Amino acid sequence: MQTRAPLFNSVLIAGSLIILVSFAIRASFGVFQIPIATEFNWPRAEFSLAIAIQNLAWGFGQPIFGAVAEKMGDRKAIVLGALVYAAGLVLSSFAVSPLAHQMYEVLVGFGIAGTGFGVILAVVGRAASDENRSMALAITAAMGSAGQVVGAPLAEWLLGFMSWQDVFLVFAAMITLVLACLPMMRTAAPPASKAELEESLGAILTKAFKDPSYTMIFLGFFSCGYQLSFVTAHFPAFVTEMCGPIADGSILAALGVGTTSALGAVSLSIIGAANIVGTLFAGWLGNRMPKKYILTGIYTLRTLIAAVFIMMPMTPASVVIFSVTMGTLWLATVPLTSGLVAHIYGLRYMGTLYGIVFFSHQLGSFLGVWLGGRMYDIYGDYTAVWWVGVGVGAFSALIHLPIRESRRAPAAA
Repeated sequence: MQTRAPLFNSVLIAGSLIILVSFAIRASFGVFQIPIATEFNWPRAEFSLAIAIQNLAWGFGQPIFGAVAEKMGDRKAIVLGALVYAAGLVLSSFAVSPLAHQMYEVLVGFGIAGTGFGVILAVVGRAASDENRSMALAITAAMGSAGQVVGAPLAEWLLGFMSWQDVFLVFAAMITLVLACLPMMRTAAPPASKAELEESLGAILTKAFKDPSYTMIFLGFFSCGYQLSFVTAHFPAFVTEMCGPIADGSILAALGVGTTSALGAVSLSIIGAANIVGTLFAGWLGNRMPKKYILTGIYTLRTLIAAVFIMMPMTPASVVIFSVTMGTLWLATVPLTSGLVAHIYGLRYMGTLYGIVFFSHQLGSFLGVWLGGRMYDIYGDYTAVWWVGVGVGAFSALIHLPIRESRRAPAAA
């Protein structure tokens, strides 16, 4: 245990820094909705579709990068992901048509897959001991929230004195610089039994696909992607257009948040800050009670919070309250879902198995982002698509209950 500690700490720090930068950039795309649509006079659905395609490509790329990491090495997968991410951002900065944006966001999505949860959580999970794994995954996921704290406000600040194209180039440089963390990503062999090590990828996939619990985990993660990506992509614009004015003498005004546009960007930061606490608490709780029940509780609370928010008039106070309460639950599902996959099926192919589950998350992301823009253009607001999110959240709360949370025996080699 003692000999593993320095290696584990190194991997945890490096993985957390990569996740921080990757997710800071990813979380900022909603801030560009209005500037890009205004410059080119596009309907809201056009750039929304680009972000939706980014999320779908992220979902497709996640199991691919997980398999690359398991076959060729984690660091090679991360290098490839960072370079693809940077290329997508650079090319997007030169895009002047909706189709070009949508094509280049495929590269951005694959880049997020290579520098995001699927690869990094698998590395951290293998480096951690059994008793520390849930909290280690939570710390890494919480750094994704920390990225959200800085990402949207950073983009809003940069847009104050440079074009959105230049901001994309700055972000491309940032994601390239995370490669400096790679020397710290020294990974040990996964702490698995001889039977687990001899089990082939095909055998574990066959076993998982035949297991109703894996199917329920896959389906349950859909609403997480729908809710999070819809809010990330559309909430800044939603708040900008629908929120009541910020009073001159209010606390927000005193903190320098004087416009609804600024509040929209800051709301994502508030969500990220609140989720640092929420995700760490979820990781702590995941070591003490069944993960499926915690996930059911998280999805139930998300459903109630979203329903109450949309039924009330939108004010600066309600935006802050929503951001804090939803934020505590934001990425809390990630260490629990990834930990559930690792617990049931082992660590040998955790990256690939979680990557497939994460594809469901990204299908939800695609639908949430695209429907948000499409239904906004049809109805002039986000109410209908918001209620769809409430419905899928209730579905996820229920479908986690029948999961059998017990370790599956490895198949014969």
